[in-house]
Amino acid sequence: MDFLRHFVLVCVISVAFAHEAFDSHLLPRPLILEFPDKVENQLKELDGEIKLRCDSWRFNVEANNLNPWKTIPEDCSDYVKEYLTGRAYQLEMELASTEAEIFAQSVKLVGDGKDVWVFDIDETLLSNLPYYGDHGYGSQVFNADEFDNWVLRATAPAIQPSLKLYIELMDLGFKIVLLTGRSERQREATVQNLINAGFYDWDRLILRRDEDQGKSAVHYKSEKRSEMEIEGLRIIGNSGDQWSDLLGTSVSVRSFKLPNPMYYIS
Repeated sequence: MDFLRHFVLVCVISVAFAHEAFDSHLLPRPLILEFPDKVENQLKELDGEIKLRCDSWRFNVEANNLNPWKTIPEDCSDYVKEYLTGRAYQLEMELASTEAEIFAQSVKLVGDGKDVWVFDIDETLLSNLPYYGDHGYGSQVFNADEFDNWVLRATAPAIQPSLKLYIELMDLGFKIVLLTGRSERQREATVQNLINAGFYDWDRLILRRDEDQGKSAVHYKSEKRSEMEIEGLRIIGNSGDQWSDLLGTSVSVRSFKLPNPMYYIS
């Protein structure tokens, strides 16, 4: 978009001085250049078309209609940034957490300590926006080494609506299980980050072990939920930002998908 505006500006200047020699002393002070109404309207229409296309793309991301993708569309970089750093993302996170809380309050727990709520971590409990803000909000191809370095810093902030839900679930008597795609070698940093962000007293934190490497997220998380069920645990709720957090086997009674237009994990 910036390129287009600069191009139009150059064209306007070129037309204005095409038939006379340029003399800076003849220019009025201050110099004010205005876009013709037709050009301004075209730019507005283009802005509107890009927003519509990006709205449609994000809707289909959340509806899980798209084929696996590695980066956001190039034209949607500014759109995704504005969405994630603006009010819309916050409102959608709040609504998803509020609906999860309403459901949780409607559940009659057995009282034997086996009613479980499963949480993913990244973009579910902890926000990696500080990291992705430095990497194009999903417009750059994911770099595992750079992200690992970020994880080891243990500075990701809490997603506040999720923290509120987490505390409410604890108060209601749910057992909390954290099921993440992070690796076992990141346990210490992950625990420290969670505690620093305000999360506490989870029942267990499940990370990928060596034998889990190479498995798809759906396969890996389904296996871990199946193991919980074999233990006699009842998976009542599940919150995650990826469909792979929620789909597969041994699914929860209710699942809550949180928005994430930055990346896709299958």
